[in-house]
Amino acid sequence: MSADDDIRNLSKIPILGALESDALRLIVFAGETRILRAADILFRRGDRSDCGYVLTSGVIALDARDDGTPATLISKPFTLIGELALISETERPVTAVARQPSTVLKIPRSLFLRVLREYPQSARTLRAMMAARVDGLMRELNEKVLSWEIEPQPR
Repeated sequence: MSADDDIRNLSKIPILGALESDALRLIVFAGETRILRAADILFRRGDRSDCGYVLTSGVIALDARDDGTPATLISKPFTLIGELALISETERPVTAVARQPSTVLKIPRSLFLRVLREYPQSARTLRAMMAARVDGLMRELNEKVLSWEIEPQPR
């Protein structure tokens, strides 16, 4: 696959699609490609996060329970895994396991923040997109709260 193909595929991912083409080019060239075998663990639930991963081939199962039950979510190519880790240190909420031979592009937080510094228009676009998402979540939460019936507490 060519760098232009990689950039085109990354631009289909919502958070990365907010970035300029040259910003995506930097991610493609500076990111780290990792090849996983079937059953390889990409990360475990509870691990500290310092990067996001774009699944470029294969299948990754994301399991929040680690109890042998079916995975919570199955990721297929071109999915961003660990979006929040690109901007903030977090704890991994799931264990990510390759279901088949897979390839990921590791995007360290330091690289992502560098991209935002070097491409301020991308940073502004991403900020607006994230603000709209937070606003939508807040509206949804307010609607839920308003729809709950509040039972009077016994005195």
